[in-house]
Amino acid sequence: MVDITTELSGLKLSNPVIPASGTFGYGEEFAELYDLNILGSISIKGTTKDSRYGNELPRIAECTSGLINSVGLQNPGINHVIQEELPRLQKIFHKPVIANISGFSVSDYVYCAERINAAPNVGIIEVNVSCPNVHGGGIAFGTSCENVAEVTREVKKVTSKPVYIKLTPNVTDIVKIAQAAESAGADGLSLINTLLGMRINIKTRRPVIANKVGGFSGPAVFPVALRMVYQVSKEVNIPVIGIGGISSAEDVIEMMMAGASAVQVGSANLVEPLACKNIIDELPRVCERLGIEKISEIIGIID
Repeated sequence: MVDITTELSGLKLSNPVIPASGTFGYGEEFAELYDLNILGSISIKGTTKDSRYGNELPRIAECTSGLINSVGLQNPGINHVIQEELPRLQKIFHKPVIANISGFSVSDYVYCAERINAAPNVGIIEVNVSCPNVHGGGIAFGTSCENVAEVTREVKKVTSKPVYIKLTPNVTDIVKIAQAAESAGADGLSLINTLLGMRINIKTRRPVIANKVGGFSGPAVFPVALRMVYQVSKEVNIPVIGIGGISSAEDVIEMMMAGASAVQVGSANLVEPLACKNIIDELPRVCERLGIEKISEIIGIID
């Protein structure tokens, strides 16, 4: 029998498949379709200090082999998530989850991390550094080694759980950003977040999305994500979660060969609600066909 178990910072996963933040909500709708406990874990919807309505409509634009979104971190706020969403999720998903947090200042990140740290069903805190630093000229935290290091250090001071920094691909050298996070104490990395993209309605001569640009995701970004996971995993000594365009068991294996210890499935959930279940069902069969007896042994096998 094929062993598809893996591990993230001491957290043992029954398989490497995790729904990505922002594409799975808090799991309730998907629980009507299948037993969520087949999943390795769940990265819950990104949470900020205060509740957010998000960006103006329209927020979604379809693309060839992908989509662009500019939802704007719509969420009910960290305290509501801790008091309402996480307890509800615990009733239907009996494994540790990954809590994704965002902020617009270092103090925002610290506030969210300190509070979510106490949630019993949170196994990993995932820090999204793709948000603009309102006290640093509006530059996204994730585009600066210094800002990423500062957020990582300050979050680590108030948490006892593993901290994974979710990196943006919209940088010149993602390896340097990853190394800055590792040096500041990150326990792991999640990459990549969305690329920046845009669509224009040629009839109205206006951008399709109200915010003009948004995050581009889907199968079209897979080769870029794979390349970045490969480059980063060769230069750090902490686990990497691979994200970006994954929609099949073969994609999971490819991403793990590049260096990922686990993966997150994002846009595929929006196209096919059973995407994660289908990948998990197929993974042992694909491994068997490829002569893989233990999936953790293929992590980072590409020189």
